[in-house]
Amino acid sequence: MLSTVNAVLMNQQEVEAIQQELGKTSLMGRSLDALIKDTDKYLTLPIDVPGHSPAGGYAHNKHQQNYKYIEQAGRLFLITGEDKYAQFAAALLTQYADKYLVLGFQEQRNTNPPGRLFHQMLNEHVWLLYSSLGYSCIKHWLTEAQRQHIVKQLFEPMLEVATVKYHFDFDRIHNHGVWAVAATAACGAAIGQEKYIDLALHGLAGDDIQGGFLAQLSNLFAPSGYYIEGPYYHRYAIRPLCLLAELTQRFRPELDIFNFKNQVIGKTIQSLLSTAYPNGVFPSLNDASKSMDIKDEGVVIAVSLYAKHYPEDTNLYGIANIQEQIWISGCGVALSQAYQAQASVEVPCLPSVELNEGPDGDKGAQGFIRMQNSQGDISQLVMNYGQHGMGHGHFDTLGMTYFNNDQEVLRDYGFGRWVNIEPKFGGRYLDENKSYARQTIVHNLVSVDAGCQNDFDVELADSKHGIPHFFIGEGKIQAMSAFAEDFYPGVEQQRSLVLIEHQQLTQPLLLDLFRLSSDKDHQYDYSLQYQGQIIRTNVEHKQHSTLNPMGDDAGYQHLWNVSEGKGQNTNLVSWLQGSSYYTWLSASSADDTLFFTRTGANDPDFNLRSETSLILRRQAKNSLFANVIETHGYFNESVEASLDARGKIHTINIIGFNEQASVIEVLGEDIALTVMINNAKDATETSQTTIEFNNQSYSWTGFLVVESKRS
Repeated sequence: MLSTVNAVLMNQQEVEAIQQELGKTSLMGRSLDALIKDTDKYLTLPIDVPGHSPAGGYAHNKHQQNYKYIEQAGRLFLITGEDKYAQFAAALLTQYADKYLVLGFQEQRNTNPPGRLFHQMLNEHVWLLYSSLGYSCIKHWLTEAQRQHIVKQLFEPMLEVATVKYHFDFDRIHNHGVWAVAATAACGAAIGQEKYIDLALHGLAGDDIQGGFLAQLSNLFAPSGYYIEGPYYHRYAIRPLCLLAELTQRFRPELDIFNFKNQVIGKTIQSLLSTAYPNGVFPSLNDASKSMDIKDEGVVIAVSLYAKHYPEDTNLYGIANIQEQIWISGCGVALSQAYQAQASVEVPCLPSVELNEGPDGDKGAQGFIRMQNSQGDISQLVMNYGQHGMGHGHFDTLGMTYFNNDQEVLRDYGFGRWVNIEPKFGGRYLDENKSYARQTIVHNLVSVDAGCQNDFDVELADSKHGIPHFFIGEGKIQAMSAFAEDFYPGVEQQRSLVLIEHQQLTQPLLLDLFRLSSDKDHQYDYSLQYQGQIIRTNVEHKQHSTLNPMGDDAGYQHLWNVSEGKGQNTNLVSWLQGSSYYTWLSASSADDTLFFTRTGANDPDFNLRSETSLILRRQAKNSLFANVIETHGYFNESVEASLDARGKIHTINIIGFNEQASVIEVLGEDIALTVMINNAKDATETSQTTIEFNNQSYSWTGFLVVESKRS
């Protein structure tokens, strides 16, 4: 038995600081209490090290639970000094050492190489990372024979698989690669073989280019900190990133990791937090769950790490309050102490922000606009005009989502997957992820000729990105605009989104201008994904007694054509979602057709959720879809109350549009707005625009102007 504590991520001073919080009501004290209760409950179960199962099966889930509690028990042994935690972790690690080399590799079920414990090495790396950290907390308590058995029969073979057998996966600039290097570094540090730390940091070639943590930090994250695959995989990648960053600071302090690439680690933490909706849920940009939020373990770790290593940000205290937990570590001590020192902790108020994409920040961006009304409710508008997102990317450049009243109003479907539900294709990605969830028609934008952007070609999509036009993130009028060039051959697209605070409206008015131009005639389908009960519409539509799919491919094959009707001068559809009413109005004509659709066609295994959408179709070369979304009223069935079920806006007209500018008007009860937008790609804040439509001249300075006049 060794005499000194030498845990990878906790030193004796940090252990003693955490011990001081036992039994207290501080953030750290409450987090400790929850950790002890959770771990003690698992310790009452018999130890079991099973064999193989698919994702979501018993063995898969048991292996996941085992690594979690090896790590938790290790930390609690250091903090409480109770031998039961060391005994439990040692017994589990010993059984894994007994069985690991006996287990064959699992059958490969997707593009990821299989491990001995899991169907893919990603999970194996997670297991190795957590188990190594837990081992490092108890190794001084183990006998030399126990240590040698665990190292020789378990950890060294796992390192060999990670760095030799699957070397190509180790040197991968991808979230899987981040897990691989973090696991390897943690294991190397835990067993005293620091060569693995250097392999993890610098890659197998040692050049910081082909692979390794530094190469990943340089290539996966933009200068803004935005992660190429989107928030769902960002919150997953940030967990090993933060753990490895903390390890690097302790074992290779000369790298000054927290200042690397202009503090990219701090920026990527802030970037991830900047994407979240006001309720803490992450918008589903690219493959993503609809429920993942800032309470995820990786985000909890990231907030604590930021609090220790970067300048104070008071928003972190509000975020920690929502999370209701902190990372039990030296970083968590820093956050807990700073939190306790606050006179009061406010709800986090995140600003509107444009996050650039690409290693050099020149591959488009993601836009996040937030506007708070007088009652404190925050509306959030999200638009994607950045990169494709690699293998998890959706074909949705210029796609948008909209959130207010604690709910996502204009929705993104998310991924086509039932995570860890074994009967649903082992919990893995379904075929419908490709045939529906990633398709353009699903993403609140325009599909051209019933097709998909970039013809669903990932390599082609990865070679392109949106082009930012302007971003205005402050004031009573906030807006963002961007272009997508040649995502459909010969078609140029521009989308401009504007949030307008108006004294006659209780919530901001959303204006959506989607402009398309081409030398040839095309079918343009403007789609909106909504959720709720339709209350009224002015479109005379015919409901079909026999349902047929909307098309044969590109997601259309999964949409039932429920009803359709000819367009009006201003189309109106109103629906109730939660306790709020929403009304969509769109400038249109009888040449347009409005479709009411629902998912479920060509879905014999019921893999798709039943969701609704509107599709406004027109034939044109050059076209402007001019739309507004008004939030209004209140409904409470329990007290049979309904207020303002009809919105105030009644008309939206297109005055004119071309490559130079778009001018539209929005009319309603005591509301008359003229909105003018500069469409020039080289527009600036000082650009002067004068244009004539219908013998009327319009002039303004800058990107856009909203003029109000008496109706």
